[in-house]
Amino acid sequence: MKLHADKLDFQSITAYGPGWVAVNGQRHTSSLLLASTGTPQPWQCSSFEDLSEAHFEALLSLSNEPPELVVFGSGSRLRFVRPALVASLMHKRIGLETMDTAAACRTFNILAAEGRRVIAALLLEN
Repeated sequence: MKLHADKLDFQSITAYGPGWVAVNGQRHTSSLLLASTGTPQPWQCSSFEDLSEAHFEALLSLSNEPPELVVFGSGSRLRFVRPALVASLMHKRIGLETMDTAAACRTFNILAAEGRRVIAALLLEN
């Protein structure tokens, strides 16, 4: 599916498909961290089963200001992480929404367009 943004003064997911996303037109084929400001960062996780606390703690250093919300794209289907893995986010009162990666892409764009401090943690499994 191809998405079109009205304006690009924030990071925007411009397209996505099985195993890839495009951010501002640049295609990425491995898991990705994306703040509404800044540049996309690789997320060193290749499968849902490999997720650890460290993967979610990495989100806290992604931008200068802590995010209001993390949108977690769990891959091609909806899967929830164990609460212990996201304890670092909960202790800092950062919300976490879990959805499949396609839904996370759409939700991220809406929240970023509203000017929200949001981070997308997108799991792209090959």
